[in-house]
Amino acid sequence: MMTHMKGLAMSAHTSMLHIRVDDVTKEQATEALTTMGLSMSDAVRLFLRRVVIDQAFPLELKVPNAETRAAMEESRNMMATKLSRFASAHELFADLEKNNIQ
Repeated sequence: MMTHMKGLAMSAHTSMLHIRVDDVTKEQATEALTTMGLSMSDAVRLFLRRVVIDQAFPLELKVPNAETRAAMEESRNMMATKLSRFASAHELFADLEKNNIQ
């Protein structure tokens, strides 16, 4: 049996989908979606419908280039060791000035 909702055919039978996400992401996404008038379930259903309709992932995904991957790794290492490339804000700004391309 099929029902129709805003021009989309939907099955009368549904399945439960369980996903894991960290609490902060869930809270922030719920808040953002609520302001858009959507529930978390609405957003997931919308996402999955786009996958079905487009036969593609509905967001642009890119593999980072070598420079971006190196920066990501450097950032992860800095966060893991709590180290900074700069001993002071002055050193940071001096480096930014030196590398500023205009």
